[in-house]
Amino acid sequence: MTVAAAVNKKSYYQSRKTKQSISKWVVTLILIVGSLSFLMPFWWMIQTSLKSLTEVVTYPPTWFPKKIVFSNYKEAWEAGNFARYSANSLLIAITAVLAHVISNSFIAYGFAKIRFPGKGLLFSIILGTMIIPGFVTLIPQYILFSKLHWVGTYLPLVIPGFFGSAFHIFLIRQFYLGIPNDLVEAAKIDGASHLYIWRSIMLPLAKPALATVAIGTFTGAWNDFLGPLLYVNDESKYTLQLGLQAFKVSSGVSQWHLLMAGSVMVMIPVIAIFFIFQRYFIEGMNISAGTKG
Repeated sequence: MTVAAAVNKKSYYQSRKTKQSISKWVVTLILIVGSLSFLMPFWWMIQTSLKSLTEVVTYPPTWFPKKIVFSNYKEAWEAGNFARYSANSLLIAITAVLAHVISNSFIAYGFAKIRFPGKGLLFSIILGTMIIPGFVTLIPQYILFSKLHWVGTYLPLVIPGFFGSAFHIFLIRQFYLGIPNDLVEAAKIDGASHLYIWRSIMLPLAKPALATVAIGTFTGAWNDFLGPLLYVNDESKYTLQLGLQAFKVSSGVSQWHLLMAGSVMVMIPVIAIFFIFQRYFIEGMNISAGTKG
């Protein structure tokens, strides 16, 4: 019986190991297929940016350019006034990042480390705003900014960032909660103010969360199309997203090769920033990362 039990146990573990191996290969195959499905549009954009317009509109379409045309990038940069539009987008994106990082980290500190009446209710109300679709507040916001005479400027695109974002407040607050309260209490005993504690203790410890907020904010501001479309009416203040629309119809013909070349150039800064700060981004998205020593 002992020998039979040992044999059965060995067979059980072998069968279990085989099932785990099969499951692992199935998951890997699903991930590969999913990755390829996401990469296909990206590859289509790149190979289109390297074709001539004649080859782009050729039917049936091809997955590889017959003749690589690198001059599309130079032509797109010059024709689209990318230098000016890039400076405008960079100005908006950097200002938005500073606004979101400063305001959200400061507000989150209050909810994480300061006791005051109604804190739980107020925090619940802030989180409740996340369920409100952005299109619901679109018209009231436009009317407000119009009465403030901000339409035609960058102010509607950057000033709201100084009033905080519900998701970013939640993210940074969760990170702050993982920081021991003993640090705050010790600083208070030494006579430090909340402003000093936030600036000198919390911000250095919350770098992963702040990096996550910065990357998300930069990506959103850099890729924003609706905001500049509504509030910017001077061509000299156009962002890259508005500038790309110039390639859609030029002399009655859609310049798809230039549009794709411009799109690739617009994507490069976002991809570069993500890969440079990828470690901080992944760590910051883990709300329990603040508990690490």
